[in-house]
Amino acid sequence: MDGPKQPPTNWTEEDPGLPIEFGPASNAEYDPEPVLPPVLRETIRRARDDAERNARRLGMSRREFLLSACGAATTFLALNACTREEHRANSSATTSEPGGSYEIPPSASVEPPSAYEALGGEEFVFDIQGHLLEYHLNPVLNGQNFWQSFPQKGCGEDDPRVCYSIEHFLELMFLRSDTNMLVLSSLPIFPEGSPLSPEIMDLTRTTVEGLCRDERILLHAQALPNVGTQRAALEAMEHTASRYPVAAWKTFTHFPGAFEGDGNVWWLDDREGGDLGERFIRKAVELGIPTICTHKGLSLGSPNASPDDIGPVARRHPDVNFVAYHSGFEPGITEGPYTQATAHLGTNRLLASMEREGIGPNENVYAEIGSSWWYLMRYPDQAAHFLGKLLKHVGEDNVLWGTDCLFYGSPQPLIQAMRTFQITPEIRERYGYPKLTKELRAKILGLNGAALYQVEPNTSTCEFTRRELEQIRRTLPGSNLALGPTTMAAVQAFRDDDRELWATSAELLS
Repeated sequence: MDGPKQPPTNWTEEDPGLPIEFGPASNAEYDPEPVLPPVLRETIRRARDDAERNARRLGMSRREFLLSACGAATTFLALNACTREEHRANSSATTSEPGGSYEIPPSASVEPPSAYEALGGEEFVFDIQGHLLEYHLNPVLNGQNFWQSFPQKGCGEDDPRVCYSIEHFLELMFLRSDTNMLVLSSLPIFPEGSPLSPEIMDLTRTTVEGLCRDERILLHAQALPNVGTQRAALEAMEHTASRYPVAAWKTFTHFPGAFEGDGNVWWLDDREGGDLGERFIRKAVELGIPTICTHKGLSLGSPNASPDDIGPVARRHPDVNFVAYHSGFEPGITEGPYTQATAHLGTNRLLASMEREGIGPNENVYAEIGSSWWYLMRYPDQAAHFLGKLLKHVGEDNVLWGTDCLFYGSPQPLIQAMRTFQITPEIRERYGYPKLTKELRAKILGLNGAALYQVEPNTSTCEFTRRELEQIRRTLPGSNLALGPTTMAAVQAFRDDDRELWATSAELLS
């Protein structure tokens, strides 16, 4: 078996890949596409040819061009062209144009000021779903081999575990992207001795406070009401809240059953009896942290990852904010308009749950778009319906920016995609979707999250201006590549490692 890919002796000669990653890759919570569709394969071919030509025109190396805003503009323009050609060749298309496109002038591919004007921005960016894995600061009781399943182990460090470290995470989030603030969110791992334990998360927060001299990182606390006794689970919530500045709770209603097959799953609304979900929600309110973030979608086939239980608990608890992470999205299910016939599919499940319970837009249900946006931004027609539906039904104030990075590398391409994506007028008129104005994009990228978490938007950087960051990104070693597993074998290795981790943790907790 080949070992980790080693960087060339001179990293300035390394090909960093296209600025916009088209896959295959995942965060290991879904299967990467085994074969990219023809439209994406043609987009990649055309974007690389265009990048080579444009780099020569500007007198830049291929690497420098691919790490520039002009390189990103070139790639988005290739995606626009290929998507449009595919749409026009599709005899079953019901609209004259794809549902969405990236509003980027052709000049942005060869004129840096035009590229920055299109892709840059000074808005507040607040990422409410960030993850890291730190192996070197505290003893790791569980997940010792967790890192082996992900491609970022080949980032070039002598010890590949360092590729997941606090330092790498902060570089990806704050230096290689325009992210201003973020929430460190829990992963489906037992927290005791985890490489993303509460101690690791808090250390990351205090590290950033020291570097930036302000507060830029908020913390989730993982809640596992179905693990161990209910009393112990609630006491664990109280202990964590007393020790750390917890901003919200993160929970997984399909954990650990979806991974272990042991049937240990639950519902927020206790639909199958008992009061586990109710006691958990009441405890969150009692502790003064009435925001519950729950993984919904990316289900690994588990029905308990459905957002179907969001509507009932939101109606019963109007004083609690319920955030559906991933918005119920399921790869492999085409995101189209919300209809009664498709109410049981993908993101539509969240909208149907709200509708059945009379929960309207901009109430106490929120939709987070981490991983979902990364997947769908490559498919502009689906992306238009995904964003349009959420903005219409969940509300323009309640769609929240999250990226699931570092599993996709730097979130900068996702930010650039959001800054430039537009739902076409024909689709807006047909389905009642809003136009993505500069003001609405700013709400999605950060202002909505700031309102939910009651933080003051901080648009400053630690050390550099936005324009200086754009220059620095072009001169740093590294690549544009996504970091999640790219093959079924890698995903399976990740899941196998997790089974060992969860079995060990369950023994410790029993």
